[in-house]
Amino acid sequence: MTVIDTSTEIPGYISGTWAIDPVHSEVSFTVRHLMVSKVRGRFTRFAGTFVTGEDPLESSVEATVELASIDTDNADRDAHIRSADFFDVERYPTLTYRSTGIRRDGDGFIVDGELSLHGVTRSVPLTERLPGEHALRRHARRVLRNRRDQPERLRHRVQRAARGRRSRVGQQGPDRARSRGGAPDFGSLTSPP
Repeated sequence: MTVIDTSTEIPGYISGTWAIDPVHSEVSFTVRHLMVSKVRGRFTRFAGTFVTGEDPLESSVEATVELASIDTDNADRDAHIRSADFFDVERYPTLTYRSTGIRRDGDGFIVDGELSLHGVTRSVPLTERLPGEHALRRHARRVLRNRRDQPERLRHRVQRAARGRRSRVGQQGPDRARSRGGAPDFGSLTSPP
């Protein structure tokens, strides 16, 4: 008889409810600009909760990022990113992520969840390796890189992410995307298969 160990043990793991501490956390990103330089930025206002269950696979996470709090150390660029060309913070003030399940993946976990940005909600799995990389931080970087892509490329990447495959991220800067017809039209995206 073969016995398979399905228990999930993590050294130092404690179950409970945890608020994201803005003093010891950050939501930051890096994007390429014209394939020459990198632009780094962060969001200064965000909140969230982690609920760690007795069994880690029964845990959950919810997070909200105020998109108007973007800070790239350039006021003109920040104003442009807040505009209708990109985030349109007047109509869509927040990015939210809510987990829908957690599953084992080798030596880490995959957090399945729903990301809502710009009025569109998509299934987005986040990969976690132990000890604790921060999923929201990594995902915020990926969202910003995807946000500047053309709609067709973004739709392809969302579909690949929904199927659990990695995709190459960010081949163009925001200036190049604008020169090819403006910001992505999230309303025209189709649901992943």
